Amino acid sequence: MLRSAVTDQYEKIGSTAEVEQRVFAKIAWRFVPILTLGFLLNHLDRNNIGFAALQMNQRIGLTATQFGIGAGILFLGYCFFELPSNLLLYRVGARVWLSRIMITWGLASAAMIFVTGAKSWYVLRFALGAAEAGFFPGVAFYLSSWFPKEYRTRILAWFLVAIPASSVFGGPLSGVFLGMDGVGGLAGWKWLFLLEGLPTILLGIIFPWVLTNRPVEARWLTAEEQRVVVERIQSEKRDREMRHLLPALRDARVLLLSGIFFGFTVGSYGLGIWLPQIVKEQQISDLTVGFITAGCYVVACIGMVAWAAYVDRKGNRIRNLLWTCLASAAGLVFAIFFQNFWLSLAWITVGLVGINAARSVFWVIPTRFLTGIAAAGGLAFINAVGTAGGFLGPSIMGWLKDLTGSFNAGLVAMAGFLLLATALTGALKLFVREE
Repeated sequence: MLRSAVTDQYEKIGSTAEVEQRVFAKIAWRFVPILTLGFLLNHLDRNNIGFAALQMNQRIGLTATQFGIGAGILFLGYCFFELPSNLLLYRVGARVWLSRIMITWGLASAAMIFVTGAKSWYVLRFALGAAEAGFFPGVAFYLSSWFPKEYRTRILAWFLVAIPASSVFGGPLSGVFLGMDGVGGLAGWKWLFLLEGLPTILLGIIFPWVLTNRPVEARWLTAEEQRVVVERIQSEKRDREMRHLLPALRDARVLLLSGIFFGFTVGSYGLGIWLPQIVKEQQISDLTVGFITAGCYVVACIGMVAWAAYVDRKGNRIRNLLWTCLASAAGLVFAIFFQNFWLSLAWITVGLVGINAARSVFWVIPTRFLTGIAAAGGLAFINAVGTAGGFLGPSIMGWLKDLTGSFNAGLVAMAGFLLLATALTGALKLFVREE
């Protein structure tokens, strides 16, 4: 009798696990591809200036410092509108709000063809940042309301793989578009902005047909499948849960996470936006630059997904976040010690692996203790403070390039910020009791 009862219990547990896996796989296949494509276009529109600069800077008379400031000023607009954008998403729903964000940033990105000098460069980059505000933290909040913690690292990794993947596809594409110089009377860099901005508008129009705000509204799920999702999310154990916005913004964990994200974002954008020009120093064609940078990001994509899968199996997210930040800093430091271009590029690629793996591990941590409006606002606050590093990184790289004539000083500076992120991650462990 006892053996039978135990057997029945194990069969019930096994059956429930199979149902859960099937339901969350169904949700993932519906949401993750289109959201990842949207984020890929987001970073394509954000980072294509690294390739546009190969033609644009000389033709409109931008110095390296002016280019770096404009590259970074996007993040001032982004940070200023980030928190209100995510609070509006919480009120009106992700389905409509994410669509609005995509359409407006697509229009702003295509409008970059009207840049004529430093002032218009600064204004349009700020407008693009304001239009993009809220997309990433909005998606992170949205996915946390559909997937329990056991799935989040992998789901976020597949979503965040869009960042390095945007450079895998963007490099060769940008090289091709730059080669259209003079077609239809437009410069190649203008074709680049136009043809990489318009698809974002089209995808934004499709978003409302695919996304659903909440599990209970999903007609494409059965009543039983809706129940499974709701119960798994509601039953999740959280570390000293935060539900209210203002206390969440004062929480030491949120403040430390903001500092960590700031540190590795400085390194990420300082390296990523200037990488095409670092490679271009080898006096090679724009198309070859595109393919070389794409190769670096292919390795970064593989490393990011593999590291995320390891973390989901083994846990210890904070420890792994520390290792990813440390690996990225080491990669940039070692890159400057080699005269051989390919060895130096290999170490830069190590840095890219660490930076991108850090993202997939990082964004699972705040959703372990933030829920409701605290999650919507808290994620936006972390992203807004951290993303300010996107202004600082490219600006520092440009200033140091003008000052020293080399990218080495800039790479060392970026490594310093990544080491700061490493130290703050170590401090975070003191405030998080359960991972």
